[in-house]
Amino acid sequence: MSTQTASLSTPTTARAAGPAPAAKDLSQQRQKEMLADYFEKLTRAKEAGQKIVYTFVPGNLNELIAAAGMMNVLPEINALQSGMRGRSGGYITEAEKHGHSEDVCTYVKCDIGMMLNGNIGPTGTKLPEPDLLLLSYTGCFTFMKWFELLREHYKCPVAMLHVPYQPEGRITPDMRKYIVDQLEKSIIPALEKVSGRKLDRDDLAARMALSSKAEDDLVAVWESAKHTPSPIDGYFGGVYYIGPIFSAFRGTQGAVEYYRELRAEVEERIRLGLGPVGPDGPIGPERHRLVVEGPPNWTSFFDFWRMFSRENAVVCASTYTRVGGLYDLGFRHDPDRALESLAEYCLGCYTNLGLPSRIDLLEKYIREYQADGFLINSVKSCNSFSAGQLLILQELEKRTGVPGGFIESDLVDPRYFGKANIDNRLQSYFQMLDARKARGYA
Repeated sequence: MSTQTASLSTPTTARAAGPAPAAKDLSQQRQKEMLADYFEKLTRAKEAGQKIVYTFVPGNLNELIAAAGMMNVLPEINALQSGMRGRSGGYITEAEKHGHSEDVCTYVKCDIGMMLNGNIGPTGTKLPEPDLLLLSYTGCFTFMKWFELLREHYKCPVAMLHVPYQPEGRITPDMRKYIVDQLEKSIIPALEKVSGRKLDRDDLAARMALSSKAEDDLVAVWESAKHTPSPIDGYFGGVYYIGPIFSAFRGTQGAVEYYRELRAEVEERIRLGLGPVGPDGPIGPERHRLVVEGPPNWTSFFDFWRMFSRENAVVCASTYTRVGGLYDLGFRHDPDRALESLAEYCLGCYTNLGLPSRIDLLEKYIREYQADGFLINSVKSCNSFSAGQLLILQELEKRTGVPGGFIESDLVDPRYFGKANIDNRLQSYFQMLDARKARGYA
């Protein structure tokens, strides 16, 4: 599923064929260095007596983990990074040799294959084994089976935070209390038992305040795409922007500084009237403004991006970049209501929304970002995103009058990225958008 959009440092070497990626923005380089440094710290964690928590991106409890004096490892991030580095195919094959079906989430199979091959992380160093598996269930049932498999291998405890869906598209007081009770009675005691120390509640509140500052600036970056031309690509470029906050850095001063610098960089692009930088350099005059639903393909990430950038098609908003938090709907981590705020965060993640709420959100993005098209990338092995996407497409076309496109790929299985087929579909879609504009529909 979702998950660590992103979340998500640039690979040292890109697997995809074609020209090498152009020089990165300063913000991209900075987040790459932040994440590389974090992986380096993970390699030394056990020697330093640091306890390790494996957890997931949507609904993660980063501030709580850090306030307990522990470090996190995010299996989704490891999988997508392995995909970008050309390693995921071998890991997936290894997992299938051990009995995992072709239909299982390829993030899971990539992670299992990596584990079976010595748990060597994306940067080439061995990742520490978990002391605790912390499952914040936020809309992806696969997470539960994934951690069952890891528990069997590592023989470590599991703490599960069950997060209910929003059947009526809103968070109720009972939902919030249900999660807070679990945090108090189950999750915090589990963290304290493994870490050997009491939770520092003042530290937790301080981290929540830092999260809120970073979230303010991230939303400003996302919403900069409402300008014409958009100074950012909110999908392909967006996965770099969400990397720090969706992974290990939410609730840190490092995240605050990164997003302050990123916002200043984007505001300068607006002042200069510049569009985004693509994989091969600045993208030309904005030809199409798109909204995209679904995760990107990681094994051919730059080839995939070039199919858009060479046509001057800019993604101004995407749902994948909200998988770790819908901050642009107003949510902020609140130091004065720390546990209640964490509960609301878990409940409000994109993958925890039902189809009506997802359709409403996409409609909002299409209208507010003045998109002339929206595209669905249906990922074969990610049911959390792909279930119901044809219904989403039909309903959005009916509501907005904006034409949708539909392509299919996968997260990190290179066997399911049909480059020629996807390229042909996109070419046809962009030509159709051009024809609509010529007839005066845009």
